[in-house]
Amino acid sequence: MTQEQCTHRNNVQSSEKPHVYKVGIYGWRKRCLYFFVLLLMILILVNLALTIWILKVMNFTIDGMGNLRITEKGLKLEGDSEFLQPLYAKEIQSRPGSPLLLQSSKNVSINILNGKNQLVTQLIAGSSGVRSRGKMLEVKSSTGKLLFSADDQEVVVGAERLRVTGAEGAVFSNSVETPHVRAEPFKELRLESPTRSLYMEAPKGIQILAEAGDIQATCRSDLRLESKDGEINLDARRIRLLRLPEGKASPSGTTSRQTVYEVCVCPNGKLFLSQAGTGSTCQISNNVCL
Repeated sequence: MTQEQCTHRNNVQSSEKPHVYKVGIYGWRKRCLYFFVLLLMILILVNLALTIWILKVMNFTIDGMGNLRITEKGLKLEGDSEFLQPLYAKEIQSRPGSPLLLQSSKNVSINILNGKNQLVTQLIAGSSGVRSRGKMLEVKSSTGKLLFSADDQEVVVGAERLRVTGAEGAVFSNSVETPHVRAEPFKELRLESPTRSLYMEAPKGIQILAEAGDIQATCRSDLRLESKDGEINLDARRIRLLRLPEGKASPSGTTSRQTVYEVCVCPNGKLFLSQAGTGSTCQISNNVCL
């Protein structure tokens, strides 16, 4: 290269200005960035306002939310509450002096499970009635006295009086054990077995007492009073035997004769039979009265 060429190249380079590179966002990009920042700030403010509004409406506090309070003993819920899913709790109780109301559009079920997750006790209250399932059912008074108890073996009524107010009374398909059967004042007491037999048994005796009325025993067939080892006492001022058959004399020449007895009465009221004769034979057989 000649000296003139070098001089010309240097003159050209010295005449050009140096290039300046700008760093940053300019133009429409800058305006978009400011718009997104402003939009984000608006969303943050709206979100903060909604959060404050929700906290105010739901009544969020340090102790709980709304009517729900968190205490040392558990959760305290005030007012009406609706549970859309099953509720599991160890204990449910109302506020002191306020009733506890369980309400459902279909039924209210209470299930008790054992350790193997098997149903052992169930109480269902629905539109058709109240059904209970369990090994035993007990009803006690406020003092702890047993009023009613039922299990697979027996049903116990611990009240002082069992009153049946139905028009047809009480119907028992099997035996009944009770120390006392009494009707209400000025009411009749009827023990009836329409199609079968009626038995009254007691190891120490049966007493039928009507202090202000009559006792009537009516049957279609025979009425039998039997005492195997004791006596049958009829204690009354007057004893009437109605509709007794009247005997008639047999016609003469009858070959068959029937043994006829007469009823004798001892001074102590004891009755016995003595074979009848032409005269009274009670004096002959009075050794029975001893």
